[in-house]
Amino acid sequence: MPLSPASDEAGDDGERASILIVDDLPEKLLVFRTVLEDMGHELVCARSGAEALKEILRCEFAAILLDVNMPDIDGFETAQLIRQYKRTAQTPILFVTSYADEMQTIRGYSLGAVDYILSPVVPDILRSKVKVFVDLHLTQRRLRRRADERVALAAAEAARLVAEENTRRSLFLSQASRILGSTLDLEEAASRLLEMLVPRFATEATLALWDGSAAFDLILDGDIAPTGGLRLARRSAEQLGADESELLHSALAAGAAAPTPAGAGEPMVVPLTSAGRMIGVLRIAFAGSAEDRSGMGELIERSAIALENARLYRTLQVEIEERRGVEALLQASNQRKDEFLAMLSHELRNPLAPIRTALEVIRRLAPSEPKLDWAMEVTARQVTQLTRLVEDLLDVARINQGKIALQIEPLDLRAVIAHATETARPFIEVRKHQLRSSIPDAAIMMRGDFARLSQVVANLLNNAAKYTEEGGLIELSLMLPAQGQAVVSVRDNGMGIEGELLPNVFELFEQGKRSLDRSQGGLGVGLTLVHRLVGLHHGTVTATSAGVGRGSEFSIALPCLNEVVEVEARPASVPADPAPACACRILVVDDNHDAADATAMFLKLGGHEVKTVGNGSDALASAPVFEPDIVLLDIGLPGMDGYGVAGRLREITATRASCLIALTGYGQPADRERARQAGFDHHLTKPADPEELLELIAGWMQARAPERERGEPERRLPRGGG
Repeated sequence: MPLSPASDEAGDDGERASILIVDDLPEKLLVFRTVLEDMGHELVCARSGAEALKEILRCEFAAILLDVNMPDIDGFETAQLIRQYKRTAQTPILFVTSYADEMQTIRGYSLGAVDYILSPVVPDILRSKVKVFVDLHLTQRRLRRRADERVALAAAEAARLVAEENTRRSLFLSQASRILGSTLDLEEAASRLLEMLVPRFATEATLALWDGSAAFDLILDGDIAPTGGLRLARRSAEQLGADESELLHSALAAGAAAPTPAGAGEPMVVPLTSAGRMIGVLRIAFAGSAEDRSGMGELIERSAIALENARLYRTLQVEIEERRGVEALLQASNQRKDEFLAMLSHELRNPLAPIRTALEVIRRLAPSEPKLDWAMEVTARQVTQLTRLVEDLLDVARINQGKIALQIEPLDLRAVIAHATETARPFIEVRKHQLRSSIPDAAIMMRGDFARLSQVVANLLNNAAKYTEEGGLIELSLMLPAQGQAVVSVRDNGMGIEGELLPNVFELFEQGKRSLDRSQGGLGVGLTLVHRLVGLHHGTVTATSAGVGRGSEFSIALPCLNEVVEVEARPASVPADPAPACACRILVVDDNHDAADATAMFLKLGGHEVKTVGNGSDALASAPVFEPDIVLLDIGLPGMDGYGVAGRLREITATRASCLIALTGYGQPADRERARQAGFDHHLTKPADPEELLELIAGWMQARAPERERGEPERRLPRGGG
């Protein structure tokens, strides 16, 4: 997708070059176009490596800006393919990346990259670098076109030399950035800087890095050795001479941003700054040309960033090592605990199998005798209990070690609870408890592991039976989804939980005080397993208790699918063949789509026409068209709440006489009074009882019966409406 903006920055003769920009993000392409369009050249944008390869077959480019990270073919692969074509074998490639590590940088330069441009880009730097290669490209094009003209050839040669010098300088700085950025060792980075300064720019140099407080952290000297190479020496702050120390400290205090003027061989002092922070000083015996001074200044600026990164990395490494020491101790402790649990569980399982087998042999061979039968029943019960404890221990160890895998499938939570109840029933009956269950008629669907969820509920039932005196009461309930979650609750009237233990009740080995008779306390394995398995299902489990001797309640919230399937309804609640006269139009307004859909499905089974909307605005828009007889209106709606919607519905002709029923989680007398003042006829507290809702609808329809008997016309929804 080429762009051809008009500008004064094209070639001197109006000649234009093509620049290829390759990036998969539209917003980044827009940035590059905005920065480069005033150069007056053709900008060609490609959204992928594949598009870029098509473009290089179509057109010759002066430079290619290539993003490193792209979804189909990354920048390195694209560059490798570009280099395979003869016409693009030497085309300058500038990699654009937000972060370039050593491996990335080495690989990029091996593919012929001339520079790395860090994102976000600096417009002036980007234009300057691109302009170098565009000028070089145009110059080379002119050379080819004017090869037969000596004057033009000489001019082109001069331009080529200038461009080559710029390229050489750009390549040098790019290589310097790669060399400096390839290490995070502070002293090594300092040594590499001196290697690039001496003897290229100076006969000798001293680098002193400031520790940020009161002294120099590192002082490194470099000069030309007799053999012609670089000679390095490290000094301490105490080894600095008085004059030299004063000079370096004065430079720090002055905070100069550029080298002080000096002739060849004369020393100059250059403060090093990064992000406005002074990090050190360079003392240089400059020996280069005037053209070298600018290149050296840019080299020093890049070096300051690399040195600051190395310093920060060293500080971070110290902190990381300290943290790793603590984490290693904790990890080793947890690892030993998990290994012990796994070993203990496996070792305990070995004798359980023969005990159970031997017990079955005795049961079959021994003659029937009351005392012997009693002993076998007790033994069988305790073996079962011990087996469950061992399995729980093993499961906890497996979860901690990440070795447990859930068998996820669609399932009905009611079936899970039924299976768990049957599993726990023998222990509940032995303890002579009464079990009360409250399970809805609607199938509550979710995705989970049937066996593991059954294990969770069974563990809660066993826990309630264990910590409740014989003859106690255990209540098991399953509530319809609210906010996309179903709640399973197990409540007992047993020993309760101490307040200080409650926050840690799901931790392993945190199960209350252990008395000598074990009437309280335990390993806490069952509740730990419940907590871990529920977490694997992306659910939560909570424990509440009013205190010791006042019972406890455990609640599990599990995410459900966006559907509640109504089973065949009881004839007493929903007539199998409702009379047409009893059917009415019902508008359900609730921002909880699961709740709205469940209510709608229930009402449709009763023969009613139902429409659902998720907010007050949609309700007000639907009312004049749908003309509902009854409106089930949630109070806590986004934007306009249910009270405001009710007032507006009373102003609309179609709903002025409709029955408005409030649905809310607040059921105090003040809430009911506020609903009445807002125009509601009835007030239901969530979760509403379906039977109560049907009774309200039936009562309202019965009150309208005289209107029908007088022959007054009834509103009917047009075909296809709602």
